Amino acid sequence: MLHAHLTTLHVVALILELLAERPEQAETLLAGSGIRPAELASGERRITRTQELQVCANALERRADLGLALGRRLHVSSYGLLGYAALSAATFGDAWRLLLQYPALLGTYFKLELSVEGELAWVGAADYRHDAALERFNVEMCLASLRLVCDELLGRSLPLAAAQFQHARPDYVARYAASFPCPLQFDAPRNAFAFPVEWLQRRLPLADPVTHQDMLERCRKQNVEFTTRQQWLQRVREALASQLAEPPGLEQLAQQMHCSPRTLRRHLQELGTHYQELLDELRFERAKALLGQEDWPICRIAEALGFSESASFRHAFQRWSGVAPSRFRA
Repeated sequence: MLHAHLTTLHVVALILELLAERPEQAETLLAGSGIRPAELASGERRITRTQELQVCANALERRADLGLALGRRLHVSSYGLLGYAALSAATFGDAWRLLLQYPALLGTYFKLELSVEGELAWVGAADYRHDAALERFNVEMCLASLRLVCDELLGRSLPLAAAQFQHARPDYVARYAASFPCPLQFDAPRNAFAFPVEWLQRRLPLADPVTHQDMLERCRKQNVEFTTRQQWLQRVREALASQLAEPPGLEQLAQQMHCSPRTLRRHLQELGTHYQELLDELRFERAKALLGQEDWPICRIAEALGFSESASFRHAFQRWSGVAPSRFRA
């Protein structure tokens, strides 16, 4: 499954809308992400998953149930062309099959699944492969959003039969009722919610075959373009990641990618990033992993990341995370 590496500022903007009443609060929420408050007005700006998760981690320090709150604000329209294509599908089941057909366009942190078990249909989120400390937050945001999408597709509230979560019962469990008014099970074997299977045959109120075919074609084209770019970006990331001790410059990297420096720069720009941003992100990810190993001194980590001296690494890490390497390790 292709997990989207780049995403929009949509979730970040929602977080600031919820939690930032003053400019200094916005700066605190964005700390360590490399995102500037002025960029939030740009509809074209793309950020990495690492940047998004950094803002989410900052925000969770202020509101534990943030995932649920954000999920209730991520409407079907948040999923772009794919969301509108689902709205115009003939039935609820058709809409779900379409959503699952294009995981890259959903931009989710999970592999989404729709399974039928007896008289119940289960919508599940599995295969989480990101920051473990943020897994519960992402599960709550994902499933709360999908429940909202269900209601918006149907034009009415979808009756739920059950909801299961792999994490332990949180202190704010009462707030689950807004998205999951049904029996809840925690420490469960999966993350999913269930509804009567006959609802998959329910005709959608906004079904329109002409519009649906047009949206389907647009989704196909967007998916081809998006997945091709994402796969190319992954190749660039892998090439850089394998050479962090002696990172190639832009021209050398372009040679390795069999293109000109100008073409490499243009492709990265179209993906909303650039060479130094990719290098910094990979160094930051690797630095956090190495700082978690007590037998790696700061000087050795700096060398492994291609810094000529420890002071340069300390300065860079402070810029990436907002804290010194020693404080992060502590």
